[in-house]
Amino acid sequence: MVTLAERDGPERKRSRMTHPFHAITPFTLLDFPDRSACILWVAGCNMRCGYCHNPEIVLGKGELSEGDALAFLRRRQGLLEGVVLSGGEATTWPGLGDFAAQVKAMGFAVKLDTNGLRPDVVAQMLDRMLIDHVALDYKAPPERFRAVTGTVAFPRFARTLDLLCRQDRVTFEVRTTVHDALLDEGDVLAIATDLERRGYRGRLAVQQAVVEPDRPLLGSLTPPGRKLDRQWLAAQTSLALDFR
Repeated sequence: MVTLAERDGPERKRSRMTHPFHAITPFTLLDFPDRSACILWVAGCNMRCGYCHNPEIVLGKGELSEGDALAFLRRRQGLLEGVVLSGGEATTWPGLGDFAAQVKAMGFAVKLDTNGLRPDVVAQMLDRMLIDHVALDYKAPPERFRAVTGTVAFPRFARTLDLLCRQDRVTFEVRTTVHDALLDEGDVLAIATDLERRGYRGRLAVQQAVVEPDRPLLGSLTPPGRKLDRQWLAAQTSLALDFR
């Protein structure tokens, strides 16, 4: 089987080593709880979710170097409180841990957005105390994971989830994106039930996939045909659901 990394090719992998970042969002009050922050978008991803609205980040080459990002952050010291490492999938970049250490040394809090397919990277960053908050995307239950993500790596995701549930130093949240062509109420309930079984006590953010004519997606999904029955779902689980 050809892996996603192999399909990227050697030229793209070299580009990601020297220019790992697709772009920088200079300011946000929405993406890092209780902190003003910027977002660094790491190019490349180890999933292929059809509803992904960042195909240029997932498939494109990085445009900004590590030095570019650090120079930007030096200018924001004392003005921003945090840095969000997002993507794509930030944990696919081999330099992520050392870069996060530099960000922490500059006085910023670090949030990691991740799909959970690199539990080894998340474990190392936790051990080195390089992250302050994690947003983990729970894409689908095991039987729907390949259809949603293009991978069969649910066990690796589950290891990351268990790792985060077993620790209490770093706050984390779990998010699920729903398109009715891929997931239904039963799937979301299966996710909520699994989270409770693993000891997760936070909220599950359930967000509707956005499909707009002028906004390309990674896949060929049409606009959702219907929305989830929120009332039914909320009555089926004791886990707090945050519909977005």
